[in-house]
Amino acid sequence: MIVELRRYTLREGRRDELIDLFDREFVETQEELGMAVLGQFRDLDRPDQFVWLRGFTDMRSRRTGLTAFYSGPVWAEHGPAANATMLDSDDVLLLREIVAVPVFDRGTADPESVLHATIWYWSGRFPDPTESGNETLAVLRTEYAANDFPRLPVRDEEHALVWLTRSPLPADVPAQVVKIENLRLRPTRRSSLH
Repeated sequence: MIVELRRYTLREGRRDELIDLFDREFVETQEELGMAVLGQFRDLDRPDQFVWLRGFTDMRSRRTGLTAFYSGPVWAEHGPAANATMLDSDDVLLLREIVAVPVFDRGTADPESVLHATIWYWSGRFPDPTESGNETLAVLRTEYAANDFPRLPVRDEEHALVWLTRSPLPADVPAQVVKIENLRLRPTRRSSLH
């Protein structure tokens, strides 16, 4: 599966407004078009960040789904309100699953649960992700296919490995890691990843 890790910087104090709109209007409407809304989150360390994951069977279905959604009636009606909450929506990694993102029942997340997303940026070869014993939920790596939906930019110069875990990864990292980002994420009420 192809997965977008999307991080939005929002206008001060407007994150809950976007989450309410997103959870109400943008989950099933995207899934009806063949996309998977895998998880939506509040970044616990950045109060004006909204993070979400969207999945696609392959690059062709990504282009088809995004074209249908962003030219369709739901986005035409609710897109302006969503965009009004945002300062930046272009912080996006295009990824491929190595260890698949699990999907749980929507609406069953513990309101106090926290997921950890650790992003390692590499100068060398990726490690074997199956060697982690850190309650790994999923592992994703950079997808190198060209972004064929340029209306939604992606960071295409990155060599990233993303770990989604229930507890933080150990502090020791391979020498090839040149940069690390750690996200503590609280699932929204309707996130299927929790």
